[in-house]
Amino acid sequence: MGRVQIKILNKELIGDIPRYATLGSAGVDLTACIKESVFLGPGECKLVGTGIAINIANPDLAALILPRSGLGHKKGLVLGNGTGLIDSDYQGELMVSCFNRSKEAIEIIPLMRFAQLVIIPVVQAEFDLVEEFDDVTSRASGGFGHTGEI
Repeated sequence: MGRVQIKILNKELIGDIPRYATLGSAGVDLTACIKESVFLGPGECKLVGTGIAINIANPDLAALILPRSGLGHKKGLVLGNGTGLIDSDYQGELMVSCFNRSKEAIEIIPLMRFAQLVIIPVVQAEFDLVEEFDDVTSRASGGFGHTGEI
């Protein structure tokens, strides 16, 4: 099991560290560390702080910030950058790029659970520069829709 240090940056607003909701939870919810609501109009994107910083310290681990599925599906609140990647050596505040993909305004209220953090394993590959690949797969460079199926 990986150990990650966490620092609460705003003790006025954030009273406790994120916790896994169930034994099967892959991520912990992140809360909006804001004193007043943030409104996102349709198509609008804003950075919202979480009031916490983490120190993963282990180069074999990284963290992903992901949208909460219910908010994304029901309200249209997703991440402006798709997925936030937190490298093992980043120690600043976790910020969430919030994007409103709906046609209605979205309100992010103080301490709202609005994103989730997942810790993942990382492999730093060694790259070998080649002119041609040793083995050519049956797919080769076939990309989007190469199988003819949607």
